[in-house]
Amino acid sequence: MPPKTIKMAIVDILDDLLEDNLEKFRHQLLDRREEPTIRRNRVDGKSRLQIADVLVSTFMEPRAAQVSVEILRQINCNDEAERLAQETGVWSSKPGSTDTVRPSAGETGAEGDCAGEHFVDKHFAELVARVSEIASILDELLNKKVMTQGMYDEISVIPTNSAKMRKLYSGPLKAAGRDGKDVFYKLLEKYEKYLMDELKKNK
Repeated sequence: MPPKTIKMAIVDILDDLLEDNLEKFRHQLLDRREEPTIRRNRVDGKSRLQIADVLVSTFMEPRAAQVSVEILRQINCNDEAERLAQETGVWSSKPGSTDTVRPSAGETGAEGDCAGEHFVDKHFAELVARVSEIASILDELLNKKVMTQGMYDEISVIPTNSAKMRKLYSGPLKAAGRDGKDVFYKLLEKYEKYLMDELKKNK
């Protein structure tokens, strides 16, 4: 079976949306302030296939998938966003963005509900006090472009892990919004498995 194209991956995801979520998707797509923008008559009343056509023709692949993932997360369709990100290989991590890139609630069970507090914010105090593998986490956050080299250098010279964590929260994670926090969440699962397992039980 040939691999699924980005366009068909988007169509399949849109097909899974309930009608009210599809309307929210259209609204968020029209409300984008970044160029290129999309005119209302191109998506209003259009089918899911037609919306996917507009996305691909406007943004080109794979940017169309990235925009779709960002919008899905904005409207809290996080399972669908995660699936589309995995199927298309895109990862949205735009510095300064408030788009809600996050692991699916079904996958982790730890992210909170639609407008809920992010897991890493909810457990701020415990994470600041107990994360020990901060050096490895910082390396990966730099590699994934959640932080700049300058911020990485600034945090790395801070003497204690807890102080590094506070600076990480107030700097790169705050700037990256849920995008950065979701990357951070995944890294915590990788490097601080036992701590995360404990925190998830206490959520």
